[in-house]
Amino acid sequence: MNDKVDVEIIVPEIEEKYNVLLPVNKRIGTIILLLNKAINELSFGDYSISNCNKLYNADSLNLYKPESLLFETDIRNGTRLILFSK
Repeated sequence: MNDKVDVEIIVPEIEEKYNVLLPVNKRIGTIILLLNKAINELSFGDYSISNCNKLYNADSLNLYKPESLLFETDIRNGTRLILFSK
């Protein structure tokens, strides 16, 4: 499956972690929106949908720009990402 990467999403706001498949041909901003909605549903509303989320690499603390395509970043299978709501 070359069109998706398997990553771990850490959500500090609700102290949860999720393993998800992300499409490599989508922009980070689009991925953040999709993650926002999915985590809100998975947490039964404990995670509030926000328009100002940011995605970071958990190991390097690199902030990903919303306009970047995922395949242009260093996100690969096994990457740990942090989804911040501020």
